[in-house]
Amino acid sequence: MADNHTRGEVHGCIVCGRLYELYVVHDPAGRFMGSKVMSAGAKIVPHALRPLVACEHHPEEEIHRAVERVYGSAAGEDEW
Repeated sequence: MADNHTRGEVHGCIVCGRLYELYVVHDPAGRFMGSKVMSAGAKIVPHALRPLVACEHHPEEEIHRAVERVYGSAAGEDEW
């Protein structure tokens, strides 16, 4: 049985672009499974297919609009 792969990655806030360090987990086939923020001042934005992060001070409405702008209106609807 193959194990999941975890690695450190840098991702920008979906709203303003500020950079944060994440640990990202992929299954043996390379599909995204989850992530955890390692930098202060950030939170995970739920999305089934990719790791997304946003600054803690951005309101949920602003984050949702940014996800729609970048990935389309159907992106992440199940996670909200």
